[in-house]
Amino acid sequence: MTNLRLSIAVGDYDRMRPLMDGFVQIDGVDPVFMRLTPEEIFFRAMRQAEFDVCELSLSSFSVRTARADNPYVGVPVFPSRAFRHTSIYIRTDRGIDSPEDMRGRRIGVPEYQLTANVWARAILDDDHGVKASDITWVRAGLNQPGRVEKVALNLPPDIRIEDAPTDTTLSAMLERGEIDGVIAPRPPAGFGTDPNIGWLFPDPIAAGSDYFRRTRIFPIMHLLGLRRTIADQHPWLPGALYKAFETSKNLALERLADDSASKATLPFVEVHVLRMRELMGQDYWPYGVAPNRHTLETFLRHHHRQGLSDRLVTVDELFHPATLETFKV
Repeated sequence: MTNLRLSIAVGDYDRMRPLMDGFVQIDGVDPVFMRLTPEEIFFRAMRQAEFDVCELSLSSFSVRTARADNPYVGVPVFPSRAFRHTSIYIRTDRGIDSPEDMRGRRIGVPEYQLTANVWARAILDDDHGVKASDITWVRAGLNQPGRVEKVALNLPPDIRIEDAPTDTTLSAMLERGEIDGVIAPRPPAGFGTDPNIGWLFPDPIAAGSDYFRRTRIFPIMHLLGLRRTIADQHPWLPGALYKAFETSKNLALERLADDSASKATLPFVEVHVLRMRELMGQDYWPYGVAPNRHTLETFLRHHHRQGLSDRLVTVDELFHPATLETFKV
């Protein structure tokens, strides 16, 4: 039997490397891995569905699922997760002393529908009563002009979005004081050098840890997508992908926790791992639907509330039916 040859586009994460270096095999598959940035993967996947398997934005995936035109079906592998308290940047000279002070502000976003921005707005809404409609959103590239939304949006009239001039960037506008802040998965260019640009949450680790204790949510950014036509032809494939990516992630966590010789270029990495396990449990980066259902339901609720999906998408709609449960030994 000849293995199925598949293109697989993902970020270069430690949790992917056992797969990329061939230490972990995907049953029945001969993979061609491409290490690409999320921005490139998402743009090419959402515009042309160029890859057989790829990492995808949870938000873009949810938009397309709500519209019933998604070329991919989900596998509950979550390559990227992050507490997005680190993604909200402000002008520190504008009197924004608390999250509640974000009401009535002009806040830049590279794309309104970015997953990081959905989670940041969810934090502002759930914890501080600041709704998406309380802010004017200014859209532009973060560090390069001309960025556009990857997927077409049909937002309700109470969501106010302005497109910045095509020759400028959010970083430049923030430095000039033309906007009050930026929400983005990457920091604006002036962060760390301009004294007037800082985090909304001065201690985002403390804020994120408190958020997890209260909600038990570790926000999911990306999921794994499989081209729907291939899944229809090979119904065994979604389960094979899940099994291999889960094995790869578990190996990465084992290696990271091995403190005999640090696998990460970070002092005291073993202390960080210990603290995260004390806070979040042994498997602090879980794959699968069951351990992530509450997190996904929260995201989908806010995705709809923020006007990005015109109906409330259910968790089970996102994933191939074969991946909704797994075997036990």
